Amino acid sequence: MSYYALVPAAGSGARMGGELPKQYLPLLGAPMIRHTLDALCAVKQLDAVFVVLAADDAEWDRYDWSPLGGKLVTLRCGGATRAQSVTNGLRAMQELAFPDDWVLVHDAARACITPSQVQHLIAELAQHDVGGILAVPVADTLKRAAPDGCIEATVPRDSLWQAQTPQMFRHGLLLRALEAHPDTVTDEAGAIEALGLRPRLVAADAANLKITYPFDLQLAELILGQRKEIR
Repeated sequence: MSYYALVPAAGSGARMGGELPKQYLPLLGAPMIRHTLDALCAVKQLDAVFVVLAADDAEWDRYDWSPLGGKLVTLRCGGATRAQSVTNGLRAMQELAFPDDWVLVHDAARACITPSQVQHLIAELAQHDVGGILAVPVADTLKRAAPDGCIEATVPRDSLWQAQTPQMFRHGLLLRALEAHPDTVTDEAGAIEALGLRPRLVAADAANLKITYPFDLQLAELILGQRKEIR
């Protein structure tokens, strides 16, 4: 049985603003996605790390990716949505991956992931029937807003978790789930749930944040910078 990572990186990251796609924004002297790929390629259990790019991506070739070694595989088959990019990537992997092989889908914008977090997810799910995701329990009080912008209700946070990535599922199962629900889910776990299955939650930590807004980039710089100082 093999383990593969799949990184959808065909989006523009419009919420960050600017003309440069989010995954290429500078982060500690390198494009954001480089930190993500560094961590994934360092995971010994992963046989390959697939990056799904837009067909017209002109930024990728501006950088030297050779230090990442032979694990890195680029697929220029990105779609208009994350789900489409993941689905296209899974289809492109079919020549290499068997249906029972594990695929770990990870956001390019979660640049603070560590090899140890990925290894922990693999260890926890290797014998699981369905698969699962990294996640953190919700700590803040949640409010539901009314149309006028006022608080409509306080939502109990008991048993609520914030989904992260990687999200780890069997190749064949995940492809079937995404093909069955192409436009109704926002992450891979949601597609699996739509089949009536129950992915497992594997506790992570808040440092594995998704860089979505400009301030998130500053947080990521602090996290990665501190790790470099410790090393």
